[in-house]
Amino acid sequence: MPDTDRDSLLGMFRRSGALLDGHFRLSSGLHSNGYLQCALVLQDPGTAGVLGTMLAERVRHLFPATVLSPALGGVIIGHEVARGLGVRAIFAERQDGRLLLRRGFSLAPRERVVVVEDVVTTGLSTGETIEVARAAGAEVVGAAALVDRSGGRASLDVPFAALLAVDLPTWDPAACPLCGQGLEIVKPGSRTPSHP
Repeated sequence: MPDTDRDSLLGMFRRSGALLDGHFRLSSGLHSNGYLQCALVLQDPGTAGVLGTMLAERVRHLFPATVLSPALGGVIIGHEVARGLGVRAIFAERQDGRLLLRRGFSLAPRERVVVVEDVVTTGLSTGETIEVARAAGAEVVGAAALVDRSGGRASLDVPFAALLAVDLPTWDPAACPLCGQGLEIVKPGSRTPSHP
């Protein structure tokens, strides 16, 4: 991606207050001194539409019939990517700790699916969502995210595209220097409790 595109994307995040500094427990359980709160950049429908269209162009060549996203973070961007592709958008959500298709959503055998997330750190949520689609018999042709903060370490077995790669440091809670300094932790994600 040219630097001007990256700068423009980072500008969208900064203007919306979506790029945060502090001490955070990520949904992966890791700790970090930075957090991208994609919900803030996606709260403006115009910006969400622009970002969704841009991400749709990254996966159009995969010819998906459906965009599947994990709730809650992937719902808005998944919908906007689907709009950009002209396909339907559905989401998986947690029930009793498991990610499932609910609300009458279903996938047909061999239906071409692309999984869309807001942020990928470890790839855990994306991988779980891929497995939901595969369990339904669908063919997952790729995955995409607004932000890849995995540093290329997310282990996905499908083609992956992101609009923005951001390398914010992460630490195991036992080795977190911010915990060592006694800094209060904030949990902006949705999977883990907010204690170290």
